Amino acid sequence: MTSSFSRRRALAAGAGVGAAFGLGAFGAASASASPAASGHAGPEETRTLDELYQAALAEGGKLVIYAGGDTPTQQDATKAAFKARFPGIALTLIVDYSKYHDVRVDNQLATGTLVPDLVQLQTVQDFVRWKEQGRLLPYKPAGFSKVYDAFKDRQGAWVAVSALAFSFMYGPAAVGSAAPRTPLDLVDPKWRGKIASSYPHDDDAVLYLYSLYAQTYGWDWVAKLATQDVRFARGSNSPGDAVSAGQKAIGIGGAGSLTAPASSPTRFVVADGHPFMAWGQRAAILAQAKNPTAAKLYLNWQLSTAQQQASFNGWSVRTDVTPPTGLKPLWEYPNAHLDGFPRFMADRAQIERWKQTFALYFGEVKGDPTPGWPGLHPGS
Repeated sequence: MTSSFSRRRALAAGAGVGAAFGLGAFGAASASASPAASGHAGPEETRTLDELYQAALAEGGKLVIYAGGDTPTQQDATKAAFKARFPGIALTLIVDYSKYHDVRVDNQLATGTLVPDLVQLQTVQDFVRWKEQGRLLPYKPAGFSKVYDAFKDRQGAWVAVSALAFSFMYGPAAVGSAAPRTPLDLVDPKWRGKIASSYPHDDDAVLYLYSLYAQTYGWDWVAKLATQDVRFARGSNSPGDAVSAGQKAIGIGGAGSLTAPASSPTRFVVADGHPFMAWGQRAAILAQAKNPTAAKLYLNWQLSTAQQQASFNGWSVRTDVTPPTGLKPLWEYPNAHLDGFPRFMADRAQIERWKQTFALYFGEVKGDPTPGWPGLHPGS
């Protein structure tokens, strides 16, 4: 199955290494976490968005979010939509690789300098750890019961607000009638010098995708890809950008949509019987948030039927939102490996082995991070 796509509203991301710091300075800091944060959230929110909005204004009208992504402007559409719906709420939304945001939050907690009220990250393993440490505020937004089970914590510690997928894509104008249909086609010598990819050893979601390729097709496939003169770059936006701009014919390791219009310059590929990867981008309110009501407003807004129906790729985290014609709910694609990604992310030693192995094939990661360097306390 293929279709063209647009990534302007996609969350991309890196992946975290914060689980490695569960002891020592970070572990000591966790002892002071709010005891209430380790409990249950109770029933779903019953207040309307407008009621929550007024409560958030009364709270102070501020909200700071750390979101995983590739570029500083990647969440501009989200910010604009939120501000248009809730004028008067001063939203600060900082985009950085998730693998930097998670340890940034850990360091802020350890030093008593927490900035964000809410985190929205690809590093799914951090939410499990933060819940165990009592760092998250249990809360069930309206519609929580309709969220797919694997996309939420049953006690309300976290909930996924968007469903994302990584695969490969191509430019129809560049490939003509010889479009690649499966990942096996990517190692055809005719595509040498015509492929862009995000580094698998820089982004854990891309790493998982490449690990699925290696396990499915073998290391011979990886070795052949390494001879294709692939242009690797940081940021999972980079392959799609390269294809959209006509710089490369094929991109590997980026987000996409199967429902984009036929006029799109890039076509996203999900092939029956061949692997791609998908996950729910998790969000949670921090127990020490300065603006918890505004954070609750944001979660309710993101999970609202209207927002879920407007997702850029047609996929929703809610079971009661019907995908566009021709598209199944993401959890009905067995080759999306939804359950495998959280398990993969939890085994940090295995991830390090995968990273170093791909570095042997493709070389070390080069280049500055695409979101820039926000520093220790962005948004403060």
